Amino acid sequence: MNFLLETLQLVVLSIYYNVESFVRLFIPAKKKNVTGEIVLITGSGSGIGRLMALEFASMEVALVLWDISHEGMKETARQAKEAGAKRVHYYLCDCSDRAEVYRVAEQVKREVGDVSILINNAGIVTGKKFMESPDSLIEKTVEVNTMSHFWTYKAFLPAMTSNNHGHLVSISSSAGLIGVNGLADYCASKFAAVGFAESVALELLSTGKNGVKTTIVCPYFINTGMFDGCGTKWPVLLPILEPNYVAKKIVDAILTDQAFLLLPRTLYILMALKNIIPVKQTVLLGMYLGAFNFMDSFKGRSKKRD
Repeated sequence: MNFLLETLQLVVLSIYYNVESFVRLFIPAKKKNVTGEIVLITGSGSGIGRLMALEFASMEVALVLWDISHEGMKETARQAKEAGAKRVHYYLCDCSDRAEVYRVAEQVKREVGDVSILINNAGIVTGKKFMESPDSLIEKTVEVNTMSHFWTYKAFLPAMTSNNHGHLVSISSSAGLIGVNGLADYCASKFAAVGFAESVALELLSTGKNGVKTTIVCPYFINTGMFDGCGTKWPVLLPILEPNYVAKKIVDAILTDQAFLLLPRTLYILMALKNIIPVKQTVLLGMYLGAFNFMDSFKGRSKKRD
């Protein structure tokens, strides 16, 4: 194509996509049918992982639960069956261990089938200032929050691309979009998770695999215990999110093929401001929102993400 034709195409499609986005504010997108899909959720032994499993339980899918807690998965499986799930399988798996991910993935393929909806939910937080964080915990944070996504994608993406069908979901964080005082290693790992997921999404589009959908989720602090003690200066603007609400919104985003989900909605405004206002003003805005003090009273669990 020549310059004028491509520019015209850009303008016309840009107008169309913006109109489409505006219309969807009033007319919800149609939800896809996931009957028969195999849904794998990492970190599903409790919290958001468990709640997402319960959301999927009534949808005629096969649930595959991964966690480092056998008892947690067993309880999630029990609740999922009570909620209507017909097929529930659970496997002990440390997602930070590449060899273990590959081994358990092969077991899942043999015993259940090819995973078609992969939800990378497992995560940890140290909650310490950068210079106070032990090297081992920094490494573990990156291994769980970032590198595990590499290994699960490597394990399950080939079947999705072969069939041109599937869905990759990365549960990141608002701390993967905006730096937070006291969360250097966590922010770094979540920024990396967002960049990785976005890059793979573009790879899929560039190779014509548009049947493999992607969703990146960036929520603010969730009331699961992971960030116990963390406060919010202005709850109206940045509320601590309730787990059930977050789980429902994530599953809805998957069912409607939503590429990005930021929670709460005020994050969309903050992200837009971050990219257009002066750096000094972003610092001022951060101080206003209490971003310098979020972690002052942190006493949450430094284990896996809930």
